[in-house]
This record gives sequence, structure tokens and C-alpha cells, in this order.
Amino acid sequence: MSLSSIEQRFILHWGEMGTRWGINRTVAQVHALLYISPRALHAEEIASTLAVARSNVSTSLRELQGWGIVRLVHVLGDRRDHFESVKNVWEIFRIVAEERKRREIDPTLRVVQECVNQLKKAGAGSAYTRERLQEMLGFLTTTSGLFEELVNLPSDTLKGIARLRGRLKSFFSTGNKQREP
Repeated sequence: MSLSSIEQRFILHWGEMGTRWGINRTVAQVHALLYISPRALHAEEIASTLAVARSNVSTSLRELQGWGIVRLVHVLGDRRDHFESVKNVWEIFRIVAEERKRREIDPTLRVVQECVNQLKKAGAGSAYTRERLQEMLGFLTTTSGLFEELVNLPSDTLKGIARLRGRLKSFFSTGNKQREP
């Protein structure tokens, strides 16, 4: 598969951004290639297009399938496995956000909850520490709940909310320009 200079630029940038998000560069590049590809690709084609090892492509495809943003498809007359990316960017956002929450936020929420519970049971520990952890727990619980509500909205509703972003501030504003501490 031959890539235009714009396609190459996008794939390279997506790989670079992936590393900044904590995702392996090749995994992100494989995803970028599949996202812009009008058809499903087999692993050998992905490897040759990106000039990476076939084993690296296989590992990347397994990770992307684990995230749920790439799926296996079969092509009539071809025994090889082909792969395609989810094409709806709102669905990609939803899937990635849910996975990041599951891997990063949920474990933190559990640990903070356990710490707060242990401080309550023991009746010991710094009052300041207890206060800080309870505030963190409240924040994580509230934002996790808000996140769950948002990601479970239909894509069209989520798009509508995103388009309102500038107007939401003025809608909820009470005239007080100061932020809550």
C-alpha cells in the first residue's frame, strides 16, 4: 500500500502523540493506518506499509483489539485475517476514555476509598490527611459519575453537548466571575 505524504504525516504524528499518551508508537501508527484505510488490511500489508516487523504488527493488533478500537474481519476469497478500525471518532473517544478510566482512574478511586475507610476504622492519623483524602474521594466519585453519564450518551447527544461548550459556561454562570476554591 502506498501512502501519500499527508497520510504519512498523519500516521507519524499519531504515533508520536500515542507515545505522549502512554501508548506504544507502533500501536498508534497501526491504528492511524487502519483508521484512514478505506478497506480492511491484513497484517503483512500493515507491516510492509509501515516498514515494521510483522511480529510488532501482531502485538499491536492484539492490543488494539483488546481496547476494542480495531476488529478482525474476513474477506471473501482470502484466508488471511484482515483488520479494520472503528471509524466513528466519537465512538473511538468513548472506547479510549472508558479504557483509560478503567486502567487509571478506577484503581486510584479504589485505593483512596480504602485509605479513607482505614483512617475511619483506626480513628487515628492526621486530621489533615483524612480531610485531604476525603476531598479527593469526593472529587473522584463525582467526576467518575459525571464521566459515566457522559460516555453513555448517544454519540449525537455527545456531539450536541460538545457544540454547546462555550454557551454552557454562560448558561451556568451566576454573574460571579470567580471560580470556586
